[in-house]
Amino acid sequence: MCEAHPAVAYFFGLLGEKSLARAIEYRPEPDDQGPAINLMTTPVRDLIARTPITEPPDRSICDVAKRMSEHRVSSMLITEDERLVGIVTDRDLRNRVVARQLDCRGPVSEVMTPDPLAIEIGDFAFEAMLLMARKNIHHLPVVDGDRVAGMITATDLTKRQATSAVYLVGDIYKQTSLERMREATAKIPQLLVNLSDAGASAQSIGHIITALGDAVTTRLLQLAEAELGPPPVPYAWVAAGSQARNEQTARSDQDNCMLIDDAFDEAQHGDYFRTLSKRVCDGLDACGYVYCPGEMMAMTDEWRQPLATWKGYFDKWVNQPEPKALMLTCVFFDLRCIHGDEGLFQELREHVLELTRGKSIFLAHMAANALTHQPPLGFFRNFVLIRGGEHDHTFDMKHNGIIPIVDLARVYALAAGVDAVNTQDRLSSSLEGSGVSSQGQQDLRDALEFISHVRIQHQARQIRAGEAADNFMSPDALSPFERNHLKEAFAVVRTMQGSLASRFQTSTFS
Repeated sequence: MCEAHPAVAYFFGLLGEKSLARAIEYRPEPDDQGPAINLMTTPVRDLIARTPITEPPDRSICDVAKRMSEHRVSSMLITEDERLVGIVTDRDLRNRVVARQLDCRGPVSEVMTPDPLAIEIGDFAFEAMLLMARKNIHHLPVVDGDRVAGMITATDLTKRQATSAVYLVGDIYKQTSLERMREATAKIPQLLVNLSDAGASAQSIGHIITALGDAVTTRLLQLAEAELGPPPVPYAWVAAGSQARNEQTARSDQDNCMLIDDAFDEAQHGDYFRTLSKRVCDGLDACGYVYCPGEMMAMTDEWRQPLATWKGYFDKWVNQPEPKALMLTCVFFDLRCIHGDEGLFQELREHVLELTRGKSIFLAHMAANALTHQPPLGFFRNFVLIRGGEHDHTFDMKHNGIIPIVDLARVYALAAGVDAVNTQDRLSSSLEGSGVSSQGQQDLRDALEFISHVRIQHQARQIRAGEAADNFMSPDALSPFERNHLKEAFAVVRTMQGSLASRFQTSTFS
């Protein structure tokens, strides 16, 4: 199954512990819950309350059940030479033994879940809760390398944690109706304000807000599958755009698509996937992730296709890079699997990376297209503002601030054959050997962080004022310090665009 990695370890390094603790809470911890922990900074090892209780796989079901009763635990880890091989829970005993009237004198290996999901002892509690929520499991073994270290349960987490961003993710996965989902996602704008007030980095906020978007998407898919039945052939639901890059904010529309196994037959399976995708996209819109204006969504027939068709799309886009193809690649070269068969997605991803490697003409077209979005900075370092209309005397922080860097990073990543999707990750891993100096690389990463930070501060101010968040900022809202630093950041981007043009000789296509 596809997993959306929350990158907790990364943004923990970007945020101070005190800052994080303030950022993730919505309201004070109730008095009767005891000391709260910060799930984003607490390692799993701190949640383990006792040494692991284990049994070998050849122990009888009766003996295992008796030992669970003696120790008052709801699960038992099954090990061989301290290596985890299975898990059995109260639910397993009820459903696989009692309900089937199975002889309990048989070995527990007959009813255990083999090779269960586990988490490393040094991982963060945040990751444990997301894993349990996404997989709908309540018991999670903890391992230290190959050795079993203990067990944590959903109860362990909920007893000890404050109401937080992590709790909101778990709350989303519990909902069984669209109306309740909307109530949960209505808290996301205030979460962005809290994170902004706490001094969280833009990189961190993007990962946290996107984790919530992933949860909403996955839960809508789970509910749709529960109603429609299991999918007739494997599929993968894939996020595109800012969600794929882990860069969502309070103002994000939906970009997504669906990969279907090549066993797909339109006559037999078409109605199922058409209905599934429509329900999910409609649900995302209802939850605040508005329809993509360009209809780049799985509910659009063109973007809900078998793997072979998707490979054909990319073959054509790369080999015939005309304007529409370049526009589409800006969306569909940023992909991340959210739910379903990860193997389908990985096969497409590997095909795309192999397809673009060494394609100098295509990369030159991509570079030229990337330069169509320019920072809003004039020749005399004055801001270039929108004149007239709804957004008079503003500049677009998304399309003229963030997107130019996103486009730069995408081209360099494709040229280097790097499979990273997040923009900061692309800049960190693809600029070596690109001809960009070490200082230039750092300046570009800093520029992205600062521009993104200013954008989030702008959206937070709008949310506090009861307004809808947008990307149009007036320089009058900035302090002299912010204006000067924003101009410096835009100047860095413009310089790097010049380097890109020089490297890929984009004047050929102008």
